[in-house]
Amino acid sequence: MTEITLRELQKVITKIDHKNNSIDKYFYKLTEEVGELAQVIRKDKRLANSESIKDTVEEELYDVLYYVICLANMYEIDLTACAELKEKLNSDKYGRKSIFDE
Repeated sequence: MTEITLRELQKVITKIDHKNNSIDKYFYKLTEEVGELAQVIRKDKRLANSESIKDTVEEELYDVLYYVICLANMYEIDLTACAELKEKLNSDKYGRKSIFDE
């Protein structure tokens, strides 16, 4: 299996993403997927205990990630850059080393 960076995933989703959808539609889909994630977490439905990824925590986590990326793409936000900036704030706030520091 080929590994992919967050930035690469954003680019790929930009190519397959429905450009005619509005930000509101993506946000509604995100909240729907978060609800579905809550259901499978409550039921502890995991891929390791299933024959398929369908209706598992793993599937719903990816769906949430997908719609977060869609929203970022609609706003033209580089999530990798945001992660670095937010991690800097968090490391300062909590007095720890940033995960991006070597």
